[in-house]
Amino acid sequence: MNPPSPPGSAGSVGSAGRPAGPDLSGAPSSRRSAPGSGPDSHRVLLVAIACSVAITLLVWALGSRLDDVALLPDQGAAWYYWKLPEPSVVTRISAWLPYLLHQVALWWLIRSAQQQRARYGRGLHWFNWAALGVNAFFVLLHLVQTHVFYDGLAQDVSVFSSQGSVILLLVMVLIMESRRRGLLAGRRLGVPDTAIEVVKRYHGYVFAWAAVYTFWFHPMVATPGHLVGLVYMFLILVQGSLFFTRAHLDRRWTVVIEVLVLVHGALVAYAGANGLWPMFAFGFGAIFVGTQMYGLGWPRWARWLTVAVFVALVTVVYSGRGWGKVDEIVRIPVIEYGLALLLAWLIVGVRWAVRRVGSRTAPAGQARA
Repeated sequence: MNPPSPPGSAGSVGSAGRPAGPDLSGAPSSRRSAPGSGPDSHRVLLVAIACSVAITLLVWALGSRLDDVALLPDQGAAWYYWKLPEPSVVTRISAWLPYLLHQVALWWLIRSAQQQRARYGRGLHWFNWAALGVNAFFVLLHLVQTHVFYDGLAQDVSVFSSQGSVILLLVMVLIMESRRRGLLAGRRLGVPDTAIEVVKRYHGYVFAWAAVYTFWFHPMVATPGHLVGLVYMFLILVQGSLFFTRAHLDRRWTVVIEVLVLVHGALVAYAGANGLWPMFAFGFGAIFVGTQMYGLGWPRWARWLTVAVFVALVTVVYSGRGWGKVDEIVRIPVIEYGLALLLAWLIVGVRWAVRRVGSRTAPAGQARA
């Protein structure tokens, strides 16, 4: 299963333990709602993590019930194996309808929180409880749907669309966090403030889409790759449910979510016996060493020690694998950093164009204002 929620307006994978950036709504603080109350968000997070693991174990326990489902032979990298050979209208609706309801429900909760101008606090707001409930309901519904109808969204869309949604999420996190920890080695590398603010404002909607779409793309089968991906996706949905809480901004927790893509990618590649597991392990490991650890507040000696361990592991693996393949390490970082800069400046360009068009079409008095 492919790897997603995330400070700012809603649902993020990373920030520093405080609201990230200014209030983009422009509303006076007196109009903003009170912080959440009730149980501490970190305690709720721990319970939600335990529930995520429990549901994953349930999927594993029920997995043998799907062993008799007949599937077509694997047809290569662009082929998604776990889908029915002869889907029907009913099997398609069984996946698409709940996906759309799940998606719209989370978007509505994010919008409601923004309109309420919620404030960060230790407790939970009403929309946090609602989001947790919505996600729990649709997770269990998808489990039932898999055992009755099997198919996910993969029947009708490309496998690359699921992978692309996750890549977009990871790239947006790099942009959003670049002000706090830099894009590479603690340095911004030209990421413009405009892009950071736009991503912070709207990332909740994009991350909710990436997580929910990827979740419904796959049936909930019990292969090792799916199980690892499911627990990872559950944790992303939990993170997205805790927006506007302190747990949502806990930098240790958010980095754990980011780094889990390394575990997921490497394990899936290893299970697939395609020999590419070092590309995922060291590729995402390089992003941790080059970027993510700078957001943890580690002293310089700890960072240098981490670099030394990383280099030692690379040496051990590629001494046997062959130094001619060491370029695998830079493939994922080059793609992610390149896309981050490309997307950041694309956002700047689109925003400039929209404002330019708006200033030309607005009445003269409004344009002057």
